[in-house]
Amino acid sequence: MLALSCEHLELGYEGTVLIRDLSFSVEQGDYLCIVGENGSGKSTLMRTILHLQPPKSGKIILGEGIKPTEIGYLPQQTEVQRDFPASVREIVLSGFQGKAGLRPFYSKEEKKKAAEQMERLQILELADHSYRDLSGGQQQRVLLARALCATERILLLDEPVAGLDPKVTQEMYEIIKKLNQDKITIIMISHDIHMAVLDATHILHIGDEVFFGTTEAYRSSPLGKRYLSLLTDPK
Repeated sequence: MLALSCEHLELGYEGTVLIRDLSFSVEQGDYLCIVGENGSGKSTLMRTILHLQPPKSGKIILGEGIKPTEIGYLPQQTEVQRDFPASVREIVLSGFQGKAGLRPFYSKEEKKKAAEQMERLQILELADHSYRDLSGGQQQRVLLARALCATERILLLDEPVAGLDPKVTQEMYEIIKKLNQDKITIIMISHDIHMAVLDATHILHIGDEVFFGTTEAYRSSPLGKRYLSLLTDPK
């Protein structure tokens, strides 16, 4: 079943075109990793999928019953966001804002689901803690729980392990892999191509060359071989 489809997208900003004629589709339950050089348009593509900016041309089609407000999103954090003075519970609950509309309160069912997602990500005991006092790994779990409150169908993750130490990075990848095994569609931007080809079912490589296909096909493609070799031995 289709999760989303991008057809002949042209993306960019302020007169600059980053991506031309990009087409690919994601099925429910896929784990798509988006890779490519810095400045190739990966984050621009993600913002376009989220309807935060329009494409220059082309279109994005969401699967049946999926609304833009029902896509969970874990963005890259800024230093200001890391210092946000709110409780873990408040931040996780804010994942329901897209569904709540102008309603000024969260329902009993939403509070229950938020607690379930915090327990799922092993942060329930931190519910009353200030977000700003948490470690980087704990903050990422909080934001992931927030995204899961928005939806359990599609998660968009923009460099979810950036700035984390190796142990916490591995833990985060295991969490994401488990969510995908629970039938949640994952679309993730990553610079860690070696981990991507271990866990992802599909790869979208954008830049001067474009590849979209299964991870196995990417491994054996000229572009994939070149890119994997380059990152293994930059000399």
